[in-house]
Amino acid sequence: MLTPDTIRQAPKALLHDHLDGGLRPTTIVDLAREFGYDGLPTTDADELATWMRRGADRKSLELYLETFAHTVGVMQERDAIVRVAAECAEDLAADGVVYAEVRYAPELSTERGLSLDDVVEANLEGFQIGMDRAGAAGNPIVMKVIVTAMRQAARSVEVAECAVRWRDAGVVGFDIAGPEAGYRPTRHLDAFEYIRRENFHITIHAGESFGLPSIWEALQFCGAERLGHGVRIVDDIHVRDDGSVELGRLAAFVRDRRVPLEMCPTSNIHTGAAPSIREHPIDLLRRLRFRVTLNTDNRLMSGVSMSSEFAALDEAFGIGLGEMEWLTLNGMKSAFAPFDERLRIINEVVKPGYARLRSRESQVVTG
Repeated sequence: MLTPDTIRQAPKALLHDHLDGGLRPTTIVDLAREFGYDGLPTTDADELATWMRRGADRKSLELYLETFAHTVGVMQERDAIVRVAAECAEDLAADGVVYAEVRYAPELSTERGLSLDDVVEANLEGFQIGMDRAGAAGNPIVMKVIVTAMRQAARSVEVAECAVRWRDAGVVGFDIAGPEAGYRPTRHLDAFEYIRRENFHITIHAGESFGLPSIWEALQFCGAERLGHGVRIVDDIHVRDDGSVELGRLAAFVRDRRVPLEMCPTSNIHTGAAPSIREHPIDLLRRLRFRVTLNTDNRLMSGVSMSSEFAALDEAFGIGLGEMEWLTLNGMKSAFAPFDERLRIINEVVKPGYARLRSRESQVVTG
């Protein structure tokens, strides 16, 4: 099995992480006090972290999302968003993440007068501060923003236009998130068509709590380049008693076209999309060589990091360094950063990083 130190040191790429799902509990308490948010269930940081994780683990996406009322509640001021974003970059870098696309819905932070652009600008500023601090600490990281619209709201076109306005400053894509059931991605066709006309990037939360129709609409109507979660694609795969596998039309299309699946195993268990790590579809999908990527989703709510997710996969399936590198390269190949930037990180950071770790492990074995 991989050691915790090896996993932490290995370069990692993260494509699916929510800014409002990864706050430090101490920061939530500080910001609530500073900006007058009085809705917290407790002001003890340890108790708050436990409450968040217990509240999220209720086997329902809709119930899982309820915990965000408090993180969003303390992110209504510009300085609060800058701090949260800076700490996000630092925390990811300290965990060995070298490239991250972190998403946030700016419409969630407009209750006290901030505009969509104000929120995105604060997010980008915070990421730059965090990148600078991480680099100074010897943990360089590249941070990008995915701007998200809420699928149960009606501001997706506004949000899409905002995402495009900031595309040259660090925003790399557009997403919709929120409850899937009853809020089909095709409700936001105008926004997706605008993004496509602008030659911009689209990822869509699909196939998490809702099944194959959600994935099909996201791909064939809305132009999704990646699927947020996409775990229910397994419903279109038939494993026979003899172990042979038959892919349905949609599953075959997803694999043939190399559509990236932004998989978040622990979060899927908490929302009820999978019963356990060992029974998570990520094992079958990786063995069938779908374009699987590994992600955190919400580090606070699910109590995870990229390192803990890799450790869980290694414990369940014995993935080793080779599969860990494959998953990381999948992430970098699927990233929305410009091609040259992705190639630089792959060739100058990811591949040399894994080569060093393999060399170190082989020395330990032969010694």
